[in-house]
This record gives sequence, structure tokens and C-alpha cells, in this order.
Amino acid sequence: MNSNVHTPMIQQYLKLKSENPDILLFYRMGDFYELFYDDAKRASQLLDISLTKRGYSGGAPIPMAGVPYHCIESYLAKLIKLGESVAICEQVNDIISHKGVVERRITRIVTPGTISDEELLPDRLDNLLAAIFQNQLGFGYATLDISSGRFCLNELTDEMKMAAELHRTDPVELLYPENFQAMQLIEQRHGLRRRPLWEYDIDTASQQLNMQFGTYDLSGFGVHQAYLALRAAGCLLQYVKNTQRSSLPHITSISIERQQDSIMIDTATRRNLEITQNLAGGIENTLITVLDKTVTAMGSRMLKRWLHMPLRNFDIIKQRQQSIRELQIISEDIQSVLHKIVDLERVVARIALRTARPRDLARIRDTFQQLPELHKQLANVEVEQLIDIRLKIGYFHELRALLENAIIECPPALIRDGGVIATGYNTKLDEYRSLANDANSYLKQLEIRERKKLGLDTLKVNFNAVHGYYIQINRAHSHLVPINYIRRQTLKNVERYIIPELKEYENQVINSKNKALALEKNLYDKLFDQFLPYLEALKASAAALAELDVLTNLSERAQILNYCCPILQQDIGIYIKNGRHPVVEQVLKQPFISNSLALSSQNHMLIITGPNMGGKSTYMRQTALIVLMAWIGSYVPAEEMAIGPIDSIFTRIGATDDLASGRSTFMIEMTETANILYNATKNSLVLVDEIGRGTSTYDGLSLAWACAERLAHYIKSMTLFATHYFELTKLPEEIEGILNVHLDVVEHSNGIAFMHSVRTGAASKSYGLAVAALAGIPKEVLKCARYKLKELESLSDSPPVTAQKFINKGSQLSLSVLAKEKILLIKENIEAIDPDNLTPKEALEWIYRLKSLI
Repeated sequence: MNSNVHTPMIQQYLKLKSENPDILLFYRMGDFYELFYDDAKRASQLLDISLTKRGYSGGAPIPMAGVPYHCIESYLAKLIKLGESVAICEQVNDIISHKGVVERRITRIVTPGTISDEELLPDRLDNLLAAIFQNQLGFGYATLDISSGRFCLNELTDEMKMAAELHRTDPVELLYPENFQAMQLIEQRHGLRRRPLWEYDIDTASQQLNMQFGTYDLSGFGVHQAYLALRAAGCLLQYVKNTQRSSLPHITSISIERQQDSIMIDTATRRNLEITQNLAGGIENTLITVLDKTVTAMGSRMLKRWLHMPLRNFDIIKQRQQSIRELQIISEDIQSVLHKIVDLERVVARIALRTARPRDLARIRDTFQQLPELHKQLANVEVEQLIDIRLKIGYFHELRALLENAIIECPPALIRDGGVIATGYNTKLDEYRSLANDANSYLKQLEIRERKKLGLDTLKVNFNAVHGYYIQINRAHSHLVPINYIRRQTLKNVERYIIPELKEYENQVINSKNKALALEKNLYDKLFDQFLPYLEALKASAAALAELDVLTNLSERAQILNYCCPILQQDIGIYIKNGRHPVVEQVLKQPFISNSLALSSQNHMLIITGPNMGGKSTYMRQTALIVLMAWIGSYVPAEEMAIGPIDSIFTRIGATDDLASGRSTFMIEMTETANILYNATKNSLVLVDEIGRGTSTYDGLSLAWACAERLAHYIKSMTLFATHYFELTKLPEEIEGILNVHLDVVEHSNGIAFMHSVRTGAASKSYGLAVAALAGIPKEVLKCARYKLKELESLSDSPPVTAQKFINKGSQLSLSVLAKEKILLIKENIEAIDPDNLTPKEALEWIYRLKSLI
């Protein structure tokens, strides 16, 4: 497009737009942010705003849309939620005094992963920007929460672990290199940003990070050998600097999260356990809804991080348990103080980015005022963790005094109109304000004087924003106006005038207001500078307050929900006495039936049988959730618990087709099973529910048997193996370490009743038809099913394929018995044929029948 045909203003717009062609440009024009051309069309659809046109010399009308500058946050929030990015272009000089085109500049780029504004952020969720890198050695991964300054690295060896990490962190924006190979990992994600390869250069990354942290090398952070992750971190940091257009003083460190430090939970397990999100994508009936009664947003975010990354460190978990125990006496008092604490983590970030608003400063001042009371509440604690928290919380006397002197009690939302800095903080500002505030007194005195001078009781002296100060006289008395009165405005019944004295005073007042506003903005900006030396201490205080909130919350939950403290042991095993599902027990209207569990290195697998709806899945999931809670340091829903080391939790429970990637339910089931068989260890907790039901009976039974044998005999993981294949209940007779349990059912004249209690031994039968009857299957269908069941059971002299007929040789499952069953069935059919009396048609039918049996 030829720029010569455009006005200078549009030429300026096009130049700025060319710097950011792929994102929306909000172009400041007076009281509006305007969008032009394709941006206007797109924004009108996304934001549901009017699309208009603007004419210009030498060409056709330009599509145009706009939003008021004073409510831009609501529009940005909507765009961010849709995964869009926006370049904010501001006027950088005075439009009144400037001649020609007003200078404009892009001051920041707002993207889903780089927002820090309170109105745009979900307050109880982390908002992560991430970058990923891949080569033949594996994956490098970096995440940054710009709203807190938390910068983390991770390195992963394969796609399965990388997928689990993406699911755990769930970034709102993800940067990836232009040659990224494993696109199937990320192609379904929102907020993808393709970046050039040079941004992942390792030397550039190290240089960028050292410049950011003011270090010579990165060995002090323990990340200097994480070359894959450092490449991702370098790209991420460069992206943030480009979008923020400012320094990032609150990003002061970087850490690496090592797989061996936490319990591994893969994507399927995290989804199946419904930790913070249910299977439908909501938060109802999840573990977090039961456990999260934190009173600060930063505490809520920390609790979610704990749940998604349970630890393997005995010492840390014991410290948390001791803290929860000690806080039980004072938890209510501490929570009442924490209720008054601001989201310090995010406010400190906004101060560092110089985007904090007056009410942020007022709330952080109010927070500082609460700290002495918190210290008082924690004065007598004896647990090392709580003592450390108390020390890190600090007092910040200097900043408190500064804000008490500088900010009025209830400041306005924005600094732009002034009225934020308190009287007495700056003498010059008080002088300017005094001149402006004395205007009413001066106008009253002038009005009295002029009335007396002209003998007009109706004369008024007043002010409006358009015409400034004026003297108003009825038109009937205009002939009495002296020569020094200069007409300013004529209305229907009155005339408005200005006199040199009033004009001079008007200039003084307006000048003083402008100077007062300019000085106030300058003083406000300097407040940010005074926070800089305290940023590290403030970040540590925010983390300590969040940790105190989480521990106090878990203490309160333990008391209210009748949880017990798990005993940590070095021996492999899990013992739970009368455990309860933490979520189900809260939503059930009737009392929850508790159940016990014991797994050890000697007895490490339970074969669980029983009918559908009997409670097998609940029993398995509650075990996993109790283990998960134990390894974040929480108390658990049980009478007693003892637990040894856990390195991972795996589940194979339920599945649906993944049509997008062309995978059937059975394929997903087998993929998840393969992941377990390759990665589980003797320290893993494995939950398996109904392997092999997506294929034929014999295939499914064979797979289930072989998988159970692998887990029990070779891996020896702590396994709960639920199945409807009763043949598997014979496994304890052949392999050590396996026990049978079942979910109890009581039969009565009207059907069956589920007892939901776990009993030793195998279930006596399946009850499949009884459950179908409860589900409302028509009686005619059930009658037909019972008849067919008897027919199938009578096809051979013995029940079809029992576990006793399986022979295990050299770790391979022998299926010869299955072949023998088929041969016997075919033999019986052939013996029933009388070839001398068959018609040609009957002979052909027998051929087809025998072929189907084969």
C-alpha cells in the first residue's frame, strides 16, 4: 500500500503496525484507543463493538473501531481470555502544546502470559508463560510467572514426561522453535507462539540470564548444566523484555525442578484423580474444592502447586506435619489476620514493573499494618518451619511509614487525575493545591465586591470546564456592565463576561492544578524507586505468608474433616485404616463407608473384584488421593495411616476415543498401560481398572493376565488391580505377593444391595445382569440375556476358560488351553452332523457355522 496517499496520522499508524503485524494494535487517539483496517474488523467481532469508517484524503474510507481509554482493562481481559495479544500505543507528548502529528509509541505488548494487571489475572490460579526446546537428548522447558517473578526450569527425557509437565503447569502461552519436531505434544494448546531458532542460542541465553540476575555465571542457581532448559529460558526472557518494554527487577533468581525430587504423576493420572479439574473440565467435586479454604489468593495458588507436585523429601513433609499440628490451636486467629493481607506476591510484581495503582499501595500499606499482629500470633511457635516463616514475614517499618505519610487513606483507582498523595508529604504540592483550593473563597469575595460595585444582586461568579471562570449577568442589566467587562458567552437570558483580574487568577489556578498534577505523578513514580531495595525481602515475605496460609488451611481442614496425621516410614508399603474418599464423603447425603488397605513388599498387589457400582473405582481413587495428600504434608481422611517412599502414581482408569489423533478407546487404554509397564517401579502406586475390555474376551483376558503378572512378579509395584475377569482371582495361587479382595454385595428378593465395603477373597459372581436391571434395561432384554448366558455356559462341560488352565512358562502366558477349548467346541459340532441326511443347503450352512467357530 502506498503510504503517500495517507494522512500523517495514518502513516504513523501503519509504521507502528508493521512492527507488530500479527497482533491487534490499540492506537491512542484522545479519549479512545482506535483500531484500523483488518484489526478493526477482527476486534469488532471479538469484542462486539461497532465497526465504522473513517475517510481520508486520496483514498477510500478506512474500517475503524474503538474503545474508551478509561475502560480498556475490560476489553483487554476479554481478548486475553480468547488467547489474543495486544500492542498498546500511547501518546507520548502533550497534545495541546504539540504542533503537527502527536508522537506515539508502543509502550507495552499485552499477551496472555505476560499480564500483571489485577483485572486481567485469575486471582487464584498461576498465570504461566512457558518456552520449550527439543533435540535428540530430550526436552528443555522453562516457565515464568511474571506476576510473581517465579522462574523455573525442567529437563525431560521423553514425550510422555514432557506431556505430563505441560499438563501440570498448563501455561497460558507457549513459545516453541520454528523447527520443533514433537508438534503433536502442543498443537492442541492455546497461546502458541512460533519463535526463530536464534532466540534459543545457548550463549545468548546464558548472557541474557546473567545480565538479568547480575551474575558472572549461573552455577550459584544450580542450573548451569541444564543446557536444554537454559535455551528455553533464554527465549522466554527475551520475549518478556520485548513485550514489557521495561526492566524486570523482580525476576531475581531461577531454579530447576528435578524429577527425582517429586512424585511423578502422568497426564492420565492427573486427569483421572480430578485434583484441580474434573473430567468435564470444571472444578466441581475435585480435591481442591475440599481442601482449599485458604484466605489469600497467593495461598490458594501455592496449595495447587503442592497438590500437582507432591514431594519425596521426608524432612520437608515431617516439618509440614509438625506445623499443621502446632497451628491447630491458633489457626482461626491466624486466618482472621490473613484475611486482611493483600495478594502481596502480585502487588510487589506490579510495583517492580511500575504498573501498581494507588489502591495497590494503599492495600500493601494496610498489609504492613497487620504484620505485627501476625508476629504476635507466631511468637511462641517451636517448629523450625514456622520460626523460619515468622522471620521471613518481616515488618517493613520503613515502607509502612513511607506509605502512611505518602498515600491518602482511600485513594482513587488511578493516578491520572491526582488526589493520591497525602497532604503534608510534599510542601510544594501543598502550595499548588492550596492555590487551587482557595478558588471558592476568592470567587465568593469577587462576587460580593462586583455586586456591590454594580448594584446587581443577581450577579454571579462561577466556573465550568469548557469556558473557565466567568461573571454572569442577566441580559436585562447588560447596559450596566462597565467597559472592562469582556463578553465571553451569550445565552438566552444571561451574558457571561471575563475581566482581566479574573482571567489572571484563572491562569494561576489552572497553572497550579497542572503543576500539582505533574508533581504528584512524579512523586508517585518515585515511590516505586524507594521499593527497589526491598524487592527480595518482599518476595520472601509473600512466599512465607502464602506458606503460612496453606499450612493454617490444612490445619483447619484436618480439624473440621476429622483427618489423621500419616506416619512416614522407610519401608515400602501403604497402610490405611478406615480410609475415606476426601471428595465423595463430602457430596454423599448418607454416611460414607470407610475401608482399609494394606500393601507391603510382601503383599504388593490386590486383585479387586465385585459388581459395577460396587465401589471398586472409589476405593482405588481414594487410595491414590490419600497417598497424594500424605506427600504434600497434609493430614488424610482415615483413622490411621503409615506410608513408605513413593516415586510415582499411575492410573489406568476409564478412557474415551481421541478422535483428533485417530486413537480408539482400546488404543488409549493400551498406550496408558504400556506407559505403566515401562515406567513403574517397586516404589510406584499403580491403579488398574478393567484392562482388556475393549477387545475380544480371550484377547482381553490374556492381556489382563499378562499385565497383572508383569506388575506382580517382575516390577512388584504396589498395585490395585480391578477386574471382571474372574479367572484372574487364581493369580494368588501362582504368584507370591497377590491377595484377592472384593466389594461386598447382598442379594435379596428384589435384586441386590451394594455394601461398598471391602472384604477379603474373590467375589462369588459378576452380578452384571442385576446391575443392568437396576439401570432400567427392559425385562424382555434381561430375560433374553439370562437365556443366552445359560446357553453359553453349557457350550462345554466346564466353565469357559478358568485361570487354572493358564500355564506360565518363562514369563510368557501360554494360550494353548484356549485353543483346546475351541477344538472341543468344533469337535462337538462336527459329531452332531449326519452327513448322509444333509441337503446341499444344510451342508453349506454347516460350513459357514464351523468357519465362524474357527
